[in-house]
Amino acid sequence: MSNHEGKLLWAKRVSQQSWQFPQGGVNLGETPDQAMYRELYEEIGLKYRDVRILGQTKGWLKYRLPQKLLRRDSKPLCVGQKQKWYLLKLTSSENKIAFDRGNSPEFDGWDWVSWWYPLEYVISFKKEVYREALSQLLPFMCNELQRQNRQRRQSSTAVKSLQNSSKQTQGEKMPGQTPSHKSHHSSKRRRGGRR
Repeated sequence: MSNHEGKLLWAKRVSQQSWQFPQGGVNLGETPDQAMYRELYEEIGLKYRDVRILGQTKGWLKYRLPQKLLRRDSKPLCVGQKQKWYLLKLTSSENKIAFDRGNSPEFDGWDWVSWWYPLEYVISFKKEVYREALSQLLPFMCNELQRQNRQRRQSSTAVKSLQNSSKQTQGEKMPGQTPSHKSHHSSKRRRGGRR
């Protein structure tokens, strides 16, 4: 998830010093979009109306867990993950971010970080999938920042236009204004003589 400056939400795992992007699984019968919105609410407390989808990765990205991290007693045995990544833009206040919406919170802190910052700090076996996802999503972020800049320029141009038109009309009678004591009639001479 990004903010209006193009920075990314980087979340700290509960009672740990490891950080990652929020993520989650797809339940049986869910589409990836439905799963993303459900996980968004459960993990960081945001609803669909709080974000806008800017883009997503082409297909699924995969990583394998190192042998030492395999939980051999779990059924089925998890050997890695395949992931579909979304780039979201926060459209509401960051004050809505909360970690207590799900059954057991996964995060207890967060920060906005620069685009490539996560590659330096994510756990090593996720680095390549992070690199691929960020590379694929970067054009969507660039397009969004360009769109914002165009809007700012248009807004700035509109403000300047209003300021200029305001300067041009200073001194002119505005609708609803009472006329000044001098009117255009006061400067006319009377014609004719006495009656």
